[in-house]
Amino acid sequence: MITIARTRTLRALRDALTQAEEAAEAARATAEQHRQDAQRTTDSAIRAETALETLRAKHAALVADAARDAGELEALRAQQLLDTEDRAVLRLLLRTTRKTISEQQRVFVLLRRGAFHSVHGTREAAEKAAERDGAHPDGWFTQGSPGTDCPATDVLWRIQPTDIGTGSQ
Repeated sequence: MITIARTRTLRALRDALTQAEEAAEAARATAEQHRQDAQRTTDSAIRAETALETLRAKHAALVADAARDAGELEALRAQQLLDTEDRAVLRLLLRTTRKTISEQQRVFVLLRRGAFHSVHGTREAAEKAAERDGAHPDGWFTQGSPGTDCPATDVLWRIQPTDIGTGSQ
């Protein structure tokens, strides 16, 4: 069967075809534009993710450095406190030593059979030290006392007073 189309209808169909082709071309251009936008967005997201990973790695390194520095700081503070305490103890010992030296002009040397045993600040301290090592409490000879002219090696325990010099001689 033969279809008869009028010129007006044919022209309307051709115009509609042209409009459809133009609309399709515009849709293709819009689709291409959207594809390019999507590609740029994907690339931007990848760059942002890479930058984020780099920043996280730097952050972890900085946290580790900060923890190490905090530990070192704590150790240095402890050492400073120890040094301060040491200096205080040394000053106290120095003061005590200077005071003892300035007050004490004599020491008592404890001899056992003429051989050096120990040095003490008082006669009583020397006697106690000898008694701890087995000396009889009543068997003392002090050099220079009457009846002590026997040789030092013949006497089991002997206390010998000795003058000490001060730095001002």
